[in-house]
Amino acid sequence: MADKSNGYLADSFINIPEIKFTKLFINGEFVDAISGKRFETIDPRNGEVIARVAEGDTEDVDLAVKAARQAFDHGPWPRMPGHARGRLMMKFADLVEQHAEEAAALDTMDAGKLYSIGKLLDIPVGAASLRYYAGAADKIHGETLKMSRELHGYTLVEPVGVVGHIIPWNFPTNMFFMKTAPALAAGCTMVVKPAEQTPLSALFYAYLSKLAGIPDGVLNVVTGFGATAGAAIASHMDIDKVSFTGSTEVGRLVMQAAATSNLKHVSLELGGKSPVIVFDDADPDGEVCVAGSRVFVQEGIYDEVVNKLVEKAKNWTVGDPFDPNVKQGPQVDKKQFERVLSYIEQGKRDGASLLFGGKQHGKNGYYIQPTIFIDVEDHMVVAQEEIFGPVMSLMKFKTIEEAIERANSTKYGLAAGIVTKNIDTANTVSRSIRAGVVWINCYFAFDNDCPYGGYKLSGFGRDLGMEALYKYTQTKSVVTPIYNSPWL
Repeated sequence: MADKSNGYLADSFINIPEIKFTKLFINGEFVDAISGKRFETIDPRNGEVIARVAEGDTEDVDLAVKAARQAFDHGPWPRMPGHARGRLMMKFADLVEQHAEEAAALDTMDAGKLYSIGKLLDIPVGAASLRYYAGAADKIHGETLKMSRELHGYTLVEPVGVVGHIIPWNFPTNMFFMKTAPALAAGCTMVVKPAEQTPLSALFYAYLSKLAGIPDGVLNVVTGFGATAGAAIASHMDIDKVSFTGSTEVGRLVMQAAATSNLKHVSLELGGKSPVIVFDDADPDGEVCVAGSRVFVQEGIYDEVVNKLVEKAKNWTVGDPFDPNVKQGPQVDKKQFERVLSYIEQGKRDGASLLFGGKQHGKNGYYIQPTIFIDVEDHMVVAQEEIFGPVMSLMKFKTIEEAIERANSTKYGLAAGIVTKNIDTANTVSRSIRAGVVWINCYFAFDNDCPYGGYKLSGFGRDLGMEALYKYTQTKSVVTPIYNSPWL
C-alpha cells in the first residue's frame, strides 16, 4: 500500500479511503480473476504500490459477457419502463455524489488527478451525467411513418444490446459515466474495462451501482490489460457494440477486431492535436492558452503572449495533487512520464527552442515541469503528435487564411479553440476548422447537452448530448398492410 502520510497529506484533513474493491465485478459480485493473477496499480505521486488488482483475461471477459447477455436477453433492465430505469439511475447519481470525497481521492491516488478538481468538478459531473440520461430514459421514441403504399408503418427504437466500454486513464470518472450513463438509459447491459493504470474508481462505482439497485449483470467491470481483456471485448462474438476512447493506433485494432468477429457497432474517440488560435484582438492576460498544446498566436501580440506565458509558467504550482494550491499533478505512471520527456527531447532535436521547463520536477514521483517551446514548425513531432503532458508548442501566424490552413494540417480533428473579439473571425474560423468541437473564447468547456467527438483520425461517433444516447440504440421498422383498401 502507498504511504498515506507523506507529502501534503501529512498535514491534511483529507480522509484517504481504504482500498476495499480490487476484484472483478461480474454479475453483481466481486470475484477473483479465474487465473488468480493480480497486477499492481501505482501511486504516481511517489511510485509506490496502492493495491494489487485482479487481472482479468479472456475467460473473465467471457463470464462478464455471459452475465450481461443473460441480463439483456432475460433480465428486467431493457424491459423496464424508461422512468423505472431513470429512477435507479437517479439513486446511483445520489450515491456517487454522497461519496464524492472518496471517489476523488481514488482518482487522485490512482491517476494523479487534482483532488480539488475531482471533488468539485469531476465527480459531480459524473453524477450529473447519470441524471441527464436518467431524465431521457423515458423519452426514447420511434415515429409513425406515412407510407407511400397502402401500408401502416412505425419505428421502434431499441437498445443495441450488450456493450463493451473501454475507457482511458486521463479522465477515469468522467469517461466511466460518459460511456455508461447513456447506455444504461437506453436499456443496454455492459462490460466496462477501465485503463490498467486507473482501475480503482471504476470498481468503486460498480459497488455503488449495486447499492443503487441496478440489477445484477447490467454493469460489469473487468480490470486488466488492453492487449488481453480489452482485445477480448473488441473481438467478442456476443458483444453487440464497443465504445472505445484512447489512441488512434489502438482504435484501429479495436475496429479490426470488431470487423473480423461479428461486425459489432463501433464508436471511437481517439487522439487529437487540437489547435488554439489566438488573434491580435484577444486579451493577452486571458488564461485560455494554458489549456492548449498547439497554440497559434497572431504576430501582433505574439511577443506579449510569450512573455505572459513564461510568467505564468514560473508561477505554476506543480506538486502533490491533494494540495488545493497545486495546479498540476504528476503524470499517470512511469511509462507516460518517460514518454513525455522523450517528446521534449525530440522537440529539441528537431530544432524547436525550449523556452521554459522541459525537465522532471522534484526527485520523487512522475512530475514534469510546465514546458514551453517556441520556433516550432508545423512538421515537427511536438506539433503533430499527441503528447498528453504539460508541453506547449507556440507558433506565429499572420492571416486568418494561414491560421486555418495550419490548424487543419494534422491527421487529427478532435477539438479546437479560437480566441477573438471579432464575431466575423469567430464564425469564419469555426466553420473552417475540421474538428468535432470548436470552443470560442473558452476551452475544454464540456456539457452534457453538447456532443463531443472527432473528425479524421480522431474517430467517429459522439459522446455526450442526445447523440450519445442514440448510439446505444438501433431502429426497427414495423410494417403491416392496410386491408380492405381499394388499391390492394
